[in-house]
Amino acid sequence: QVQLVESGGGLVQTGGSLRLSCSVSGNIFSINLMGWYRQAPGNQRELVATITSSSSTNYADSVKGRFTISRDNAKNTVYLQMNSLKPEDTAVYYCRATSRWGAVSWGRGTQVTVSS
Repeated sequence: QVQLVESGGGLVQTGGSLRLSCSVSGNIFSINLMGWYRQAPGNQRELVATITSSSSTNYADSVKGRFTISRDNAKNTVYLQMNSLKPEDTAVYYCRATSRWGAVSWGRGTQVTVSS
């Protein structure tokens, strides 16, 4: 079992930056893929970015060039650096872990609000 705790959300103005952190504990050696997702009010949860155990990354088109996902294995932490934030980036951001056998774990989320 894997536990995920997000932090780093907050209120920022348009064009500002935030860095989200996802602290991972539990059976970390079972994890094959880490990701950040987000859900705005009235919308479905959507993929933001993923990173594999070999640090290959993938991004949603809407955040390419602005967001960067990374990992620090020594700290068991995954980050999401968000630059040039827009009001449409406002959402609850969730961390997700997928194990080698497909089991999925979610964090409880952190709110990001971008004011115009």
